[in-house]
Amino acid sequence: MEKIYFEHEKKSRPVKACSETIQFLTSFSKSLCIVKPNNIQFEMNLN
Repeated sequence: MEKIYFEHEKKSRPVKACSETIQFLTSFSKSLCIVKPNNIQFEMNLN
């Protein structure tokens, strides 16, 4: 099993994201609001 994971690490390569993708993800994470009343989770995107 150790050999399998080691082989996959050799084949992997870093992924480069464009600046628009990074900007979108940071904007989305800033606008995301999670509320947990009474064991229920609500996820809202505040625009």
